[in-house]
Amino acid sequence: MTDTTPSDAGGAPRAPRRRRRLLRWILGGLGAIVVLLVGGILIYSQVGVMGAEPEPLSDAQTNPGLTITADGSGIVLSPTSGATGQGLVFIPGAKVAAEGYIATFADTVVDDGVTVVITKPWLNLAFFDPRPLSTFTDLAPDVSTWAVGGHSLGGVRACQLASDADALVLFASYCANDLSASGLPVLSLSGSEDGLSTPQKIADAKGELPANTTFVEIPGASHASFGAYGPQPGDGTPTADPAEVDRVIAAQLAGFLPRP
Repeated sequence: MTDTTPSDAGGAPRAPRRRRRLLRWILGGLGAIVVLLVGGILIYSQVGVMGAEPEPLSDAQTNPGLTITADGSGIVLSPTSGATGQGLVFIPGAKVAAEGYIATFADTVVDDGVTVVITKPWLNLAFFDPRPLSTFTDLAPDVSTWAVGGHSLGGVRACQLASDADALVLFASYCANDLSASGLPVLSLSGSEDGLSTPQKIADAKGELPANTTFVEIPGASHASFGAYGPQPGDGTPTADPAEVDRVIAAQLAGFLPRP
């Protein structure tokens, strides 16, 4: 009688089979995790999106000095007459509809002749939108100088695109990347009652911006005061009139945005 091992008697060795089975389990588990993560992000990005308040939006839409056009990339706000060739690409905050900022920029467009392109970030989250600045500036080819800006998380994304713009504007936001040596003109607008991008957070991130950055804190403004989409969880209580906040924003942009 001849001695045999299990692999001799049964064909393929058992150890490689176990390894292949384990590999399939690992790959299957990783695939399930990826599916859950993607599904979770998709659900999160679509649930609780803050839309425009009806009355401010209606007032802007019926303003004869304001022309509003839209496509899948963004909403273009342009003056019916008196365009200056100045432009601002504006990136919304996380899970805030682009329409929630139309009323905010009506004064800037109508009174000062600035064209504003409000982007529509993928999944309503600016971090997931890899499109370059040119995607949005191409929507207004008559504009010759461009600033890029954004609200909250949109401002963080604007900082990443700032090297392709003539200036940067932060609306209740701050940079996560270092622009201190960029030489870029920067305007930082914030609110004294902001419960999310708090005055302390704005101050703590000053080192990421050029030394000549202009900082303007609007008294009584909260985080949601930089749009017209209603209250926001975790925010402070605003004491400033929304129309007055819009006027301050327009006045600051008028004195800051680079001219052709």
